[in-house]
Amino acid sequence: MSSMTGYTYYSLLGVSPTADQAAIAAAYEQQRQRYDPARLTDLDGELATIARQRLAELEHAYYVLSDPERRRQYDISQGLTTSSPPPARRTLSRKEVISAFIFSFLAVGLVAIVWLMTNRDTVNTPPMGQLDRPAPNFTAPELRGGTVELAQYRGRVVLINFWGTWCEPCKRELPALQQAYEQFSEQGLMVIGVNLTDDEQVNGQTIEDIAAFLAQYGVTYPIALDVDGAIAEAYRIFPLPTSYFVTTDGQLRYVHIGELTFADIAARFAELRPVGDKQP
Repeated sequence: MSSMTGYTYYSLLGVSPTADQAAIAAAYEQQRQRYDPARLTDLDGELATIARQRLAELEHAYYVLSDPERRRQYDISQGLTTSSPPPARRTLSRKEVISAFIFSFLAVGLVAIVWLMTNRDTVNTPPMGQLDRPAPNFTAPELRGGTVELAQYRGRVVLINFWGTWCEPCKRELPALQQAYEQFSEQGLMVIGVNLTDDEQVNGQTIEDIAAFLAQYGVTYPIALDVDGAIAEAYRIFPLPTSYFVTTDGQLRYVHIGELTFADIAARFAELRPVGDKQP
């Protein structure tokens, strides 16, 4: 896993590379609860598979970072520190060796499953999970003041994007989301960013920090603050970013796990926009 991608075991757990062992353990427990297998029973097949993959990755990340020597070697491999004389090293127990093998096997196997699922269909448009159920309504504080209510946008195609400031793919997709909002809002598209504010606060981020972060990217579409995690719970959010496309009559139609591109958004909007507004 290369640090060039911006994805590391630290970003997976949502902690800084300088975090102490207590902070790493606390972050692991928080993420582990989010991916509790008991919560996966009623998820759609693709979402459940991705969630199980992330759980395996979390387990392996914690296995590496919870041991000082394994963490030191990992930091060196990621270019986070330089090599130095190793501390006194203890022999791994039989249980630790078996656990490492199991976690690695699960992670590789689940990644393969997800790859097969997400690369099995259409060439012209990006693969997305298809849904057909009512979008849970929500009302939440808006970052700049007032409130955001999903129901008020009935009659428009709504793209709901769940994100956090610590999420690298979330950062990369912000320009595409803003471009789509500017280009298609007058044609019937609404973009709502749902910030996982409860997790932000755990990581020490304030509302002002979130606003300053978005200002760097020139984001002007509405930002709903999920201050108690209720919206993420209603939408069964696991990995970030996750985006939902809602039809004009309030039905969830597509879910996209991972980074969106402008082409992704344009393709789905062209499909879902009201028939009378479609271009020939």
